[in-house]
Amino acid sequence: MTAQPFLYVVVCAAGIAGDAHKLITAAHKQKWGVGVIATPQGLGFLDAEAIEAQTGYPIRSAWRSPGDPRPLPPADAVAVAPATFNTINKWAAGIADTLALGILCEAYGMGIPTAVLPYVNAAMAAHPAYGRSLDQLRDMGVLVGSYEPHRPKAGGGADRFRWEEALELLTPALVGKTAN
Repeated sequence: MTAQPFLYVVVCAAGIAGDAHKLITAAHKQKWGVGVIATPQGLGFLDAEAIEAQTGYPIRSAWRSPGDPRPLPPADAVAVAPATFNTINKWAAGIADTLALGILCEAYGMGIPTAVLPYVNAAMAAHPAYGRSLDQLRDMGVLVGSYEPHRPKAGGGADRFRWEEALELLTPALVGKTAN
């Protein structure tokens, strides 16, 4: 690990995605470098100019062409926040049809500590695939946040979403990784 750990923040298309700057700010306070990877739909929820100014890196949402330089340093850890029903289920199933999902699937194989902060409503969370997917991710060693699903069509629970929980989950995992 370098002197400054580098965090990939994967942002999905959820109503609170525009607040991803809160996680970036918290990470910077803890001396993390940060790069943002957005799902294709998640990109539309972000103020790209502000995020890129805050991180110093371009937001990635598409595959780079062969021979293009890597725009981000290698990740020491990954935080998926907010994580949608769709991303959680595809990731657990090993579907890598977007850059964000490809990075998540690859992070497992590379042993990169990963935390996920789901942001789903209770109706979606009631679907049996969601619980199975969270169990699969936990079995893979993914650290799952504590957010409880919000009522559907009720404006979400942005006030209860703890962005900094991603760092709380990842810090002990990184300490353990560097001790080995």
